[in-house]
Amino acid sequence: MSVALDLFSIVAIAAGAFFFFAGSVGLLRFPDSLTRLHALSKADNLGLGLVVLGLLPRVASLLDALKLVAIWALVLLSGAASAQLIGRALRRRGGDE
Repeated sequence: MSVALDLFSIVAIAAGAFFFFAGSVGLLRFPDSLTRLHALSKADNLGLGLVVLGLLPRVASLLDALKLVAIWALVLLSGAASAQLIGRALRRRGGDE
């Protein structure tokens, strides 16, 4: 069972790292600010979710698992709020920088 959990953790964390990398590539390659923001926020949220999912079998207690999930939820909420504010500011300014 331990080998299966190790393999699950490795695959989930590696997939999360891949999504972080893909979001960074999108940040560098997309043409305007709104598409860059979209790529970065979506890929980073999914990447962090997969990293947390990969770390859950490794935690020592239920409280530690809840802390990981709470951190992920807070990052989701703050990422969505900041992306909304940045997108609204870009739209009001009228530029694509």
